[in-house]
Amino acid sequence: MSRLTRLANTSPVPVPVRELSVVSADGSRLHVELHGPEGAPAVVLAHGWTCNTRFWDAQVRDLAVDHRVVVYDQRGHGRTPEAGPDGYSTRALADDLEAVLKATLAPGQKAVLGGHSMGGMTLMAAGGRDAVREHGAAVLLCSTGSSRLTAESLVLPLRAGAFRTRMTAAVLGARAPLGPVNAVSRAILKYATMGRGSAPERVDACARIVHACPRGARVAWGHVLAELDLEARLRELRLPTAVIAGTEDRLTPPVHARAVEAALPNSLGLTELAGMGHMTPVEAPEVVTAKLRELVALYVTVDGAGSTAAAVREEEIA
Repeated sequence: MSRLTRLANTSPVPVPVRELSVVSADGSRLHVELHGPEGAPAVVLAHGWTCNTRFWDAQVRDLAVDHRVVVYDQRGHGRTPEAGPDGYSTRALADDLEAVLKATLAPGQKAVLGGHSMGGMTLMAAGGRDAVREHGAAVLLCSTGSSRLTAESLVLPLRAGAFRTRMTAAVLGARAPLGPVNAVSRAILKYATMGRGSAPERVDACARIVHACPRGARVAWGHVLAELDLEARLRELRLPTAVIAGTEDRLTPPVHARAVEAALPNSLGLTELAGMGHMTPVEAPEVVTAKLRELVALYVTVDGAGSTAAAVREEEIA
């Protein structure tokens, strides 16, 4: 194992073995990181709205010991530039995932695909895509939904109905800056996105990630989420798929996870985590990581197709 790989598993922030700039269908460039040994079973992880690759740090630290872990910044998040006015859509999410899979996996190589929140919606949007069929072995959906996000959200303490739906949509698309991370902003983020028992250091980690998201991308994706309807695409996701949800999730309450699990063509079941909120990979990292390991063990074999593609067409960055 190389020194970089060892550092990826011991440092507070995982150090990628390799970084790529991958070009999506519309010319947008995506920041991609590869962790862990080449030739190991592969896992590809897509983060959610207002997050970035750091959201998966716990999973990367654990899995990269003996897995090839691919993480990338969704457009407008982290080190991926913001898109143009027409660059935010569920189609763009699917296009970007396809580009990442093609750039980081060898032809025919299988991987477990994991997505949290908007990352789960990415996997739904791409469920029928050729690259997902070629490279997907199994899927893990964490804290996500396929439609009716504003109608079912419990973030605003209002009675369910048209008024709450409109107000929730307004919150998702609000242009107000999030401001600095402080005691007040941490308390707000914890209420909206995490369980009551979440550890302070995990709340702080999520707050710093969310507050780092550029306002333009946050607003643009917020409008996409307010109008989300991926129910038809979800039915095209035919890979074995497990679902995880927190019982205290206000953004995508368990009603979403139950509906997703019921609609999946090849469901592996739903795990509801008592006391957890929306940020399950950070709030319950051991559970999420263990499920990813389980899916790899069940559905991924390394048989000459386990190594990362040798010829990466996209530009590599230092």
